[in-house]
Amino acid sequence: MKAYKFITKVSDTGTIQIPSRELFDKEVEIIILPKPEPEKKKMTAMEFVQKWAGFLSNSNIDKAKLDYLSEKYCVI
Repeated sequence: MKAYKFITKVSDTGTIQIPSRELFDKEVEIIILPKPEPEKKKMTAMEFVQKWAGFLSNSNIDKAKLDYLSEKYCVI
């Protein structure tokens, strides 16, 4: 007995499309394993700070802001 593995989606009407023509018009045994939904963990404030800490630490932020605003409003 040969086993096939396909990743597919069950349609709104409940049908499953099988991509292998070898199985057309044959009796098959089907085992369905639903994929687990990925858990979206909410980031804590501490995790956020640890992730983004030092992101702009190598540049002079105040000077960059002044340059941007001076350029935007044509202040010389």
